[in-house]
Amino acid sequence: MAVRIALFALMALGLAGFGTVAWIATRAPAHHKVVLAPPQKVAVLVAAHPLKPGALLQPGDLASESVLSTAVPAGGTADSPSERAGLIGAMIRRPMVKGQPILPIDVMRPGDHGFLAAVLTPGMRAVTVGIDAISGSAGLIWPGDQVDLVLTQQISDNNLPLGERLAAETVLTDVRVIAIDQRLMQGEDPNGLHAATNLGRTATLEVTPLEAEQVAVATRLGQLSLVVRSADHPTQQAESDPPAIAWAGEVSPALKVATPTQGPGKTLDLFRGAANVEKVHF
Repeated sequence: MAVRIALFALMALGLAGFGTVAWIATRAPAHHKVVLAPPQKVAVLVAAHPLKPGALLQPGDLASESVLSTAVPAGGTADSPSERAGLIGAMIRRPMVKGQPILPIDVMRPGDHGFLAAVLTPGMRAVTVGIDAISGSAGLIWPGDQVDLVLTQQISDNNLPLGERLAAETVLTDVRVIAIDQRLMQGEDPNGLHAATNLGRTATLEVTPLEAEQVAVATRLGQLSLVVRSADHPTQQAESDPPAIAWAGEVSPALKVATPTQGPGKTLDLFRGAANVEKVHF
C-alpha cells in the first residue's frame, strides 16, 4: 500500500512539473521597448545660387546644407575643405537651382577628358602665350578677365631712325583669359598654395581661328604682354579702328630727334672744264 502511495505521489509530481514547463513555454515572451537612434545629419555641398551650364565654379558658388544621412542622394559630396578645393574651376554641365546637391554628373572637372574644349565658346579656339611677372601684370590677371594682347618688337634696320627701331602695337583686343598655367579659376591652386604666391608662366586665351594665327606670328616677332581691360567697359567683338602703333620716338623725344651715326664720308669729283676739277666731300 505504501508503495502505491509513493508511486502515485511520484506520478503527481511528474505531472505537476510537466504542467509547469508547458505553462512557461506557452506564455508569450515579454516585449522589450527598442529605442532607435535618431538619423544622423551630414553636411553636403549644394549650389549657393542658380547656376547656368558652362559656368566655372567659384568659391562663392558653393554652400553647405545639413541633410539626413538617409536623404543624401547617390554621389552627394560631403562638405570638406578638400572637396571644395576640388570643385573650384569645375564646369557646370546642366542648369542647377539654389540648394541643389552637386553630384559628379553635374560637373566636369579640370583634367577631365575634353574639359578645355567644353569650356570654349562654340567656334572659338584656345591659344597659349608665355608670360612673366611683367607681361602678366605681376600675377594679378585671373581666368575670366578680358585683356588686350600687346606686341613689342625690335626692328633690325640700321637705315631707320633710332625712334623707329622699336615699336609696340595691340595685336588682339578684348579676349577672354581661360587659364593661367593650369589654373582655370581664381582660388586655390592644385598644390594647395594660394595662387597669388605663384606667378603664372603661360596664359591661355579664347580667340577666333584668325586670331589664333595672328598670335602664332606675333610670338615670333617679339615680346607679348597682357593688358587688363576695365570690368565696366562693355565687351566689344571687334575694334572699328585699326590699332595705333606706339613708336619709340613718340615715347622718348630724345630718340625722335636723334640721327644714326654717319659712316665714312664720300668724295665726288666735280669737273668745271678740262683743267678745273673740284673735289666735293659729303
